Amino acid sequence: MEFYLSVIIRTVMFYILIIFIFRLMGKREIGELSILDLVVFMMIAELAVVAIENPKDPVLHSIVPMVVLMGIQIGLALLSLRSEKIRRMIGGKAAIIINHGKIDEHEMRKQRYNFDDLLVQLRDKDINKISEVEFAILEPSGKMSIIKKDSAKKVQDDLDLPLIIDGRVHKDNLRTLGKSERWLLDKLASLGHHSLERLSFVSFSSGEFYIDIKDEK
Repeated sequence: MEFYLSVIIRTVMFYILIIFIFRLMGKREIGELSILDLVVFMMIAELAVVAIENPKDPVLHSIVPMVVLMGIQIGLALLSLRSEKIRRMIGGKAAIIINHGKIDEHEMRKQRYNFDDLLVQLRDKDINKISEVEFAILEPSGKMSIIKKDSAKKVQDDLDLPLIIDGRVHKDNLRTLGKSERWLLDKLASLGHHSLERLSFVSFSSGEFYIDIKDEK
């Protein structure tokens, strides 16, 4: 009887503790979890299971590594807010699988992504023909974003890709839009923005820029 009571108490305690830890680590949808998030969540869950199954072991033997894992996850999340390199290392980056209606086999091989995967995700978007797609973007979460080939010019003009994130120019996205870095710098200068380091986010869509300045209130 004492054994079962101990198991029940530990189950309730770790249930509350895990909810508290996950809340501290931030709100994320399941489909948006990074590899780091999944690894941390799995390890914390495994530690909780082991602690519940072994009621004779001191509770701190499980709580301490849980707190350490939480600290690692929060620490890397804070670092990723300041560094795009760390953000890409942890969560990866979006990959353009179909670019201007052309399948990018090199990018597919790089992502270890095959044609069966592509066709399945297109069907999930109610698209039965690859010829209907102008852009197919594989997001870091594994979801596929599709832009149909309504008209090539309209799609390109409406495609809102980040050109600058945290002061760093995204040359790949500039090439996707058919623009050069010199064009971007000249346009920003004409708008009064001469220092890229002050820009947290810049995108271009439908002939207009969206510009966000770091820490501007």
